Amino acid sequence: MKSSLLLLASTVLHTVWSASWIVPGAVWYDTTGNKIDAHGGGVVQRGSTWYWIGYSASDSQTPLMYQSTDLVNWEDLGKQAPGVTGMWRPKFASPDGSSFWLYGQQDRNVLSLSSSQFVGGYSQRSKGLLPPNKYSYSDTGMFFDKAISAWYLLTSADHNTVQINKINSDGSIGSLASSLSKGAYEAPGILEAGDVYFLIVSGKTGYRANANQAFYSTSLAGPWTGPSDIAPPSQKTYNSQNTYEFVVSGTQATTYVYMGDAWDSKGTAASNYVWLPAAVDSKAKKVTLQYHAMWKIDPVTGVVSFPAARKRYTAAEAEASGGSVRLVTKTKRCFGDGVGCPAATASPASGGDFRQQHQTMVRRLRTGDEMTFQNVTGLGLRTSSPPHHEWVSIRYTVNDPAAGEAYVMVNDEHKGTPVNISEYNSRAGHHQAVPVRLRLDAGDVNTITIGAIGTEGFEMEVEGFELYHGDK
Repeated sequence: MKSSLLLLASTVLHTVWSASWIVPGAVWYDTTGNKIDAHGGGVVQRGSTWYWIGYSASDSQTPLMYQSTDLVNWEDLGKQAPGVTGMWRPKFASPDGSSFWLYGQQDRNVLSLSSSQFVGGYSQRSKGLLPPNKYSYSDTGMFFDKAISAWYLLTSADHNTVQINKINSDGSIGSLASSLSKGAYEAPGILEAGDVYFLIVSGKTGYRANANQAFYSTSLAGPWTGPSDIAPPSQKTYNSQNTYEFVVSGTQATTYVYMGDAWDSKGTAASNYVWLPAAVDSKAKKVTLQYHAMWKIDPVTGVVSFPAARKRYTAAEAEASGGSVRLVTKTKRCFGDGVGCPAATASPASGGDFRQQHQTMVRRLRTGDEMTFQNVTGLGLRTSSPPHHEWVSIRYTVNDPAAGEAYVMVNDEHKGTPVNISEYNSRAGHHQAVPVRLRLDAGDVNTITIGAIGTEGFEMEVEGFELYHGDK
């Protein structure tokens, strides 16, 4: 949705210092309140700490690193290779176990950086085309095969072949393990489960999301069979593109995590992230992303959990303004992840499978219409030290995300200037539950206004929203 169409103000929430949930598509902040800037990246574990390496879209594609102990709160460790720019999709490897390497694409070549320490100090070691045929390429992936302690560089070559090359102990790009030439694919990643390797790829559609797919093999040498969808094709991988897969091997569960980039139209620093748990069926040779609007994983146990709403506000409670606002009864499909479900039937553990239909009241809005909720109960986190925002999950759908969008106003925070919900969460308009962070005062004193703006024919239906227990 172009800003020239919406003419809505952008806002940045500089006071978020900690977080409790992974929220796909939302704006994520580091522990100092700055937007996380690690695109096309990957996550590796060292001891009890997890490290996220990606490129800075706001600073000339230089590699940045963040660290976390809970996979939710990330501390910025800064530039890893000062002076290195134009390095796309950096991925970490340690081919000899004692030196540390970053591999990425620069000018369609493999750029490799190394350091004697894990954090910082990386400098260029080599730059060249892909062996054995000296191909140029676009996207970088990485896979570590624990069974043989070997690292593999994954690339989407410009001749529409995904290559898998073993990395030599000296850091050089080694022999070709296998390749996939079954279509125009990029953004490769691999996960292994039950002696089955799954190669996950994206179609080549630039920064426009598409239905990412998976191929499988019982060996990295191939052949690769497939593809199969990892999410409903209409969802376009929940508006994201694959960048990496990592595994949390906990004391109670093993959880596979999909990392995706939710690009904006130009791949700028305004792009966000979509991380989701993935169900892996080695027998059926299937990988299926489990969509949850809010979730987290315990890095020790590996158990995935979800928030409980503390209060729900329905469309029937709102005051409407505008000539075309209608309150209508609608039959909706209820999914097991809680999206579109009454509280009594929501069951996050089911992973989003269709369960039943139910009837609900929605307000139908067109451009210029608004609905206002009075006496909204806040926790007063904006006045805490440091101040925090509260998660508010707005339940709505639009008839065409390209034609318009919902906006929100809280109290007098924006002094009458509406803020596009997509500024808070790039899943806005693409899913019926959109969590956003808002600043609410303590008590039943808040007003939340939701409105519609777009081209002629744009329409949205609002079911209401839920409040959660803050961001701590």
